[in-house]
Amino acid sequence: MKIALAQINPAIADTVLNMEKIISFMKQADKSGAQITIFPELCTIGYPPMDLLESRKLVDDNIRSLKAITEASSGIETAAVIGCVEYDEKNSPMLYNTAAVIHRGKIIFRQHKTLLPGYDVFDEYRYFSHADDSGIFEFRGKKIGITICEDIWAAFREDNSPFMERRRYDRDPVQLLADRGADLILNISASPYIRGKRQARMEMLAKLAREKNIPVAYVNQAGANDSLIFDGNSMFINAKGGICGHAKGFSEDLLVIETDSPVPCEVKINDIEDIQRALVLGINDYMSKSGFSKIVLGLSGGIDSALVAALACQAIGPDNVTGITMPSEYSSAGSVDDSYELARNLGMRIETIAIKGLFDRFREDLSGVFHGLKEDVTEENIQARIRGTLLMSFSNKTGALLLTTGNKSESATGYCTLYGDMCGGLAVISDLPKTMVYELSEHINRSAGRELIPRAIIEKAPSAELRPGQKDQDSLPPYDVLDGILELYVEQRKSAEEIISAGYDRQIVKHVLKLVNNSEYKRYQAAPGLKVTSKAFGIGRRIPLAKKFTP
Repeated sequence: MKIALAQINPAIADTVLNMEKIISFMKQADKSGAQITIFPELCTIGYPPMDLLESRKLVDDNIRSLKAITEASSGIETAAVIGCVEYDEKNSPMLYNTAAVIHRGKIIFRQHKTLLPGYDVFDEYRYFSHADDSGIFEFRGKKIGITICEDIWAAFREDNSPFMERRRYDRDPVQLLADRGADLILNISASPYIRGKRQARMEMLAKLAREKNIPVAYVNQAGANDSLIFDGNSMFINAKGGICGHAKGFSEDLLVIETDSPVPCEVKINDIEDIQRALVLGINDYMSKSGFSKIVLGLSGGIDSALVAALACQAIGPDNVTGITMPSEYSSAGSVDDSYELARNLGMRIETIAIKGLFDRFREDLSGVFHGLKEDVTEENIQARIRGTLLMSFSNKTGALLLTTGNKSESATGYCTLYGDMCGGLAVISDLPKTMVYELSEHINRSAGRELIPRAIIEKAPSAELRPGQKDQDSLPPYDVLDGILELYVEQRKSAEEIISAGYDRQIVKHVLKLVNNSEYKRYQAAPGLKVTSKAFGIGRRIPLAKKFTP
């Protein structure tokens, strides 16, 4: 059998655009001779639709689009597996996450999702009923079983895995399909990108196919929706566990495979390259799906803003990116010069707005109510807030999207200013620890074959430059130590004692964890960030503000 994996990038709630794209890919697959074309999970609506599923109009629009797709199939030979939403008539207002198989103008089979994830970014119990059974349909002489995303992971639950729910399910849809004699298992997914997940997913699918002695066709959504990035990387695995077809990463693709005589292929994974591609895709799709065409960001002369600028230029082109440097009396001449060198290297526009006069006026106007009080972090934050106001003013006036430039290490510890450097519409590197910021910056330069990010920026000691001689390490532990503690606490959910037992200094651990817990209120007010690790701040991590908790 010849099958096509239609790895598309749907737009959430744009059922007409998604319908047109699905029909277009069906026609392309039909011309290639594919007998069945497989689309991602919920591709009629886009994943994740979240509480938009509470809109009956959207669900009805999705049903109408499925009907139109079904009617369009009457004129082509390829069958199609379409991810969609259907009503659970017996359990209103619940819905089904469904795979509908259409062929020659009719729906010939339906499979509802069996396992509904309720961890990290997933909240499917909120909307969907689960299927009680997994069925087989026969097509072109093959017995075919369909699973939907989570359904295929059931047999491979692992404690403390960042990619799988820690509890075990009481059913295994794949085993049931194998017991019923499936010749081929299809999986339609909307599986968000996480660093390291590609390798784990590939190994899991290969093991599954080998153990069940059944080939597996896996198709994943591509594109980004808000914080979540979908990497595509659809694949076909033969019954021996060999990967015999692999679609592109981080882009739409149509992969056509002959299941009876597939050709093995080699898949190479570069985690830091994947992170770069994920962030570029995240910027691009957030802008295009939200109606933005221009970007503005503040350039401090530091590594974080330099990296965000480089990613922004890759995403939408340097002609559409403006950087603004806003020196104060504490800014070094090197910071301004380095920002201009960065802009020249990237080919982007740069402007300078000095803030000394504004800062002096703030201090003068506040001198009465601040009489008798020493200068402290308040004055540092005023500088950050002046800069935030200037950047937001440029954004308002020009319609450019303001990108924030804070990293995960800063967000975790509250080393950022509300209504200052936290101002913006998208937090590009908010899920990148500081050590990874350096790693990715070096990778970008290596890939370009030249210094897009100047060496002076990479090598200088990090500083907010809000007071004379300030360095990040005045307030924070060295970043390699800090990031190690944060990974254990935030991503691996370790307690303070477990982190100390791993070799970290008790006093430093207690200080870092106190900073993390005391800074939750800031993160509640932060811009949405692009998720690339197993546990990002924002979506998927819900912590109360008013609490008494000792980690």
